[in-house]
Amino acid sequence: MDTTDILTIRNRIVTKRPIEGISAILMPFTNDGEVDFTGFAQHLERTVIAGLQPAVNMDTGYVNMLFPAERQQVLAVTQQIAGERGFVAGAFIEGLDGDVLTLYRHVVEEIQQHGGTPILFQCSALKRMSSAELIDLYRLVAADCDRLLAFELGEMFAPFGQIYPIEVFRELMCIPQLVGIKHSSLDRELEWQRLALRDQLRPDFKMYTGNDLAIDMVMYGSDYLLGLSTFAPEAFALRDSLWEKGDSAFYHLNDLLQYLGFFAFRSPVPAYKHSAAQFLKLGGWISSDTPHPASPQRPLSDLVVLQDIAERLEQFLAYHK
Repeated sequence: MDTTDILTIRNRIVTKRPIEGISAILMPFTNDGEVDFTGFAQHLERTVIAGLQPAVNMDTGYVNMLFPAERQQVLAVTQQIAGERGFVAGAFIEGLDGDVLTLYRHVVEEIQQHGGTPILFQCSALKRMSSAELIDLYRLVAADCDRLLAFELGEMFAPFGQIYPIEVFRELMCIPQLVGIKHSSLDRELEWQRLALRDQLRPDFKMYTGNDLAIDMVMYGSDYLLGLSTFAPEAFALRDSLWEKGDSAFYHLNDLLQYLGFFAFRSPVPAYKHSAAQFLKLGGWISSDTPHPASPQRPLSDLVVLQDIAERLEQFLAYHK
């Protein structure tokens, strides 16, 4: 790709545009380590009311640690709460036995039957495919869909994730039913490359940043599908509104949310889900900050910092009501 195209994107700020915000919903757990579907439903409803589209059965929702029956229950609960407003759901097949294409088609159909837009979660089998085989699989799965999203997941989030070569990304954008991709490399340069190519080939194609360490990528034309937004959906909705209005308060709120992102998404990155649970419990939004038993945890000392950020966000939201 011509480096001048990337420089153009890096130097371009797309002001006063509506931002599409999709929030990956945390799956809370009880003190006994059981899935807390009551807390999940309440947090899901809060996100919808805030104005963000929910994304379920994602990394933030411990999709790789839930049983298939639990993932199905997530879809049922989400359909009931999100309704016609729609939602995104991870089409996850890692660990299942069978033909990869057949498995994806089955899960995608299940999501669509519940009224959701599927996002094709990567798996170990995809990493063993050639580029041609990979692209062909996406085409075949997309043929069964009205709308489909793709996912580039860095290995810092999950070992079965991968960031595709830019040539593969180009081919994926040529699939009509594939309307967007979530990019989670945590690398601005790679995302700028994709934005530049998107603008050249298919301007209506959605780039959803998954970079929780650079949430200002929305300034360059990305939308977002973030785990960080599950900490404070109202704050993200307000931030997006401020950007669309051209209000400079956007920068103050974005900086505060980015501070939260850097703190929560430090190494080991998967422990951000425990940080989210801690943050939400501090605010009284869930009853327990216990993470999945197999997930890495944060120290209790984090609570002091999280409480400080929560209070600052509360003050900001109160001032801008």
